[in-house]
Amino acid sequence: MRAFAIVALVLATKFAGTPASAEGGAVGTVIENLLMRKQKLVEELEQAQAVEDRDRIEHELEQINTALDFLDRPGPGDGT
Repeated sequence: MRAFAIVALVLATKFAGTPASAEGGAVGTVIENLLMRKQKLVEELEQAQAVEDRDRIEHELEQINTALDFLDRPGPGDGT
């Protein structure tokens, strides 16, 4: 489970350009940055003509969705 957290934070850093941290409001910032990156990729996908570009964008979107899904899960101390 911890490995998924590390992957999610690494992806967040890669796509958002913001240092990822699980402390304080940083996770919220990471999520906001991932959502902004996702919106940009969706816009790029709408304009993409080449199959290779569409595949690359769709792959990045899958990675972002995985990171968002993980970051949105309640942690062990969150009462669930």
